[in-house]
Amino acid sequence: MAQRMAFIANPTTEAQAAQVALSRRYRGVSMGEADVIVALGGDGFMLRTLHAHLARGVPVYGMKFGRVGFLMNQYADRDLPERIAAAHPAVLHPLAMRARDAAGNHCEALAFNEVSLLRQTNQAAHLELALDGAVKLHELVCDGVLLATPAGSTAYNLSAHGPILPLDANVLALTPISPFRPRRWRGAILPAATDVRIRVRMPQERPVSATADFIEVRDVVEVAVGVDRARPVTLLFDPDHRLEQRILDEQFTL
Repeated sequence: MAQRMAFIANPTTEAQAAQVALSRRYRGVSMGEADVIVALGGDGFMLRTLHAHLARGVPVYGMKFGRVGFLMNQYADRDLPERIAAAHPAVLHPLAMRARDAAGNHCEALAFNEVSLLRQTNQAAHLELALDGAVKLHELVCDGVLLATPAGSTAYNLSAHGPILPLDANVLALTPISPFRPRRWRGAILPAATDVRIRVRMPQERPVSATADFIEVRDVVEVAVGVDRARPVTLLFDPDHRLEQRILDEQFTL
């Protein structure tokens, strides 16, 4: 049985034109009727698509119309139903961030790539890191720290010199950003079930923001992060473009 496809695109002229053409060619349906979402854009647009349509529970097949397309397949307007039928699924489990700010407000957000904490001023952040309730670092002096999923380990995490994680490794990367003290600490690889809690020391003097993918909370005092197994998403990749293989190959890219 043919799958019903809903097409969405980023705001560029080229992507919007492709959305119209593909919808006509393959009789695109509304989101409420779709068996699969076809997203046209880059990695940023894919992340926003996953957040916006998480509750629908349908797989997403991306085609690249942007500068970065690690999460996307190559664009082609031919044989799309056959490509989707043959696509390899990659199931991603997001991180759930729970942040409390200096005013006592609480914010919850999901991240498919990473949760990052960053200093808001010219002064370094002073952070306390606890894993499963046990403090491991009483004071990390740094520009920030991030917790990355395997899918996100090739993004900001890699730029911060964090490790690339195999998609099926069931681990997370805890990576400091420009650490000053302890000077030799370069991060840790954690079991995916780990509850990570980060407390901001001197939050008034050294304010810090927390960001889950693109959702930012300013002036945080404490952030808890853990994997949310209850809200998975499925991305579809062409057999010669599988996400697992691309993450593996990235470790040999110079």
